[in-house]
Amino acid sequence: MRPNTVQWRSADGRFYLKPDPSLDPLTPGGVDIIDQTLLPGSLKRITLSTPETIYDAIQRLAVRGAPAIGCAAALGLAACAQRFGTEDCAEFLRKLRQTAEYLESSRPTAVNLSWALRRCCGRTVSAQEKTVAGLLKILLTEALEILDEDIAMCSAIGQNGRTLIRDGMGILTHCNAGALATGGCGTALAPIYAAQEAGLRIRVYSDETRPLLQGARLTAWELLYSGIDVTTICDSMAAQVMREGRVDLVIVGADRVAANGDAANKIGTYQLAIAANYHHIPFYVAIPSSTIDRAAPDGSAIPIEQRHESEITTINGLRISPQKIKVYNPAFDVTPASLITGYITEKGVCSSI
Repeated sequence: MRPNTVQWRSADGRFYLKPDPSLDPLTPGGVDIIDQTLLPGSLKRITLSTPETIYDAIQRLAVRGAPAIGCAAALGLAACAQRFGTEDCAEFLRKLRQTAEYLESSRPTAVNLSWALRRCCGRTVSAQEKTVAGLLKILLTEALEILDEDIAMCSAIGQNGRTLIRDGMGILTHCNAGALATGGCGTALAPIYAAQEAGLRIRVYSDETRPLLQGARLTAWELLYSGIDVTTICDSMAAQVMREGRVDLVIVGADRVAANGDAANKIGTYQLAIAANYHHIPFYVAIPSSTIDRAAPDGSAIPIEQRHESEITTINGLRISPQKIKVYNPAFDVTPASLITGYITEKGVCSSI
């Protein structure tokens, strides 16, 4: 049983994974997440209900992965709105927009974040509801629908991607795009889970994914937890593992895909695509349609988040680099569409966006 990363926790402590007409929108709840910064050492859930704690959780990667960030932001916006303390609809909507803009600024690259927040705001504003209670119910229902849709999309991505997998295959993945990164079973890992459920024997190679080791800490833990044969390798080993014939297929996720198919994903993905292309290994990007940014014509229009230098100069608080060393730390890179074999979406497998 894979743990659900993002859930809605009501005041009575119950979890909801889909819209429930019995929910009282005036009863404060919160977005419940697994704190991924503590994995694999500790599996701990935390409940967030203020703009500051939600922003912090997204920014420090307590919740991460483009779909999971979108779900968490949507549910977080609903939790914050329950505490606005106003019965005036105009004032409520003003605070809603202000909070959404604040949460949207927490991370720039994952398009699901802005997509989910803007969808929640747009649905609430357009409803023309005359009471704050009504607006709260609309907002919470929309946020829960985003979560429910993500769960369904992950399942569809898994079934569509399973058609690419044969018994005995070796599959390489990068960073974490599984249950920890989504509301459901994942994007890049969803076909792997579907293959497991179909009884196929598969081997997974999980890049460690420096500098924050999401592959070694999260993907390895998640797959091991689920009973899948997984081997962790250093990022610099991927090309050698390919040359040895251990890899038959590469599946990665993405935080944003431009209109031409260029895909932004965790730093190190681009070099994997180059290596896979050289070794004639199919390279697929698994994404929900919400990750496609039609407003970005190509990868050059995708903003690339720059992270703090300490992520490179230290590991678990231990400094590994000289003091005063210059550091460049982009969190993502962009893989050109020309290096991507195809895209696995909830609608099917396609060669272009």
